[in-house]
Amino acid sequence: MTKSLTTFKYLSFDVVGTLIDFEDGLTSCLKEIGTENGVEVDGEEALALYRAARYSDSTDLFPDDLVRVYLLIAPKLGLPAEKAYGERLRDSAKTWKAFPDSVKALADLKQHYRLIAMTNARRWAFEFFSKELGNPFHAAFTADDTGTEKPDPAFFHQVFDFVSSEGASKDNILHVAQSQYHDIGISRQLGMTNCWIQRRHAQKGYGGTIEPAEFTKPDYHFTSMAELAEAVRVANEN
Repeated sequence: MTKSLTTFKYLSFDVVGTLIDFEDGLTSCLKEIGTENGVEVDGEEALALYRAARYSDSTDLFPDDLVRVYLLIAPKLGLPAEKAYGERLRDSAKTWKAFPDSVKALADLKQHYRLIAMTNARRWAFEFFSKELGNPFHAAFTADDTGTEKPDPAFFHQVFDFVSSEGASKDNILHVAQSQYHDIGISRQLGMTNCWIQRRHAQKGYGGTIEPAEFTKPDYHFTSMAELAEAVRVANEN
């Protein structure tokens, strides 16, 4: 049986895509560049091109890699392939918005758990994301801190070592994420309890996130952070 939501001490979170709306951030910036150059950019097409370009053998850490990605996808979108625009796309990460339910949900969840951020973004970008989210985290692990990216098990093991230093274990963590590829599949393999936030439940495809080789049925499944926070509230009242 799936553990009760009241049994966990920690909630660990994927940040970009689960709490921060990076798809809207990316496409809004590309559409602005398009408008300035007389080009209409289709958001879903842009995300598909981004996904293909991002997950190649020559990637850099995120979001610095957006400069390289932009130069690859710009010609296919009819945009000028100029480095300055790529740098603008990278720097747009500083202003990406939280999903409308993220801040309140995190504030509510913080009353019951210690919150841990686990992001493939670099530390400089995470600092902007954390501020946008109200700085709710007890601890944070970025690509700079871990030297690797999810779904590498080594990323997760560093988090396990951290909670162990506080007298807990991975059994005390509920891992919350929208990415089947980066988070849900590997967390299951590592024996964690997980919660899938299906942000794209009303849309087709995987958007800006790579498609997993196989779908992993999560322990908990919600379409928003608000639903998770409500489920926790109810669990604690019963």
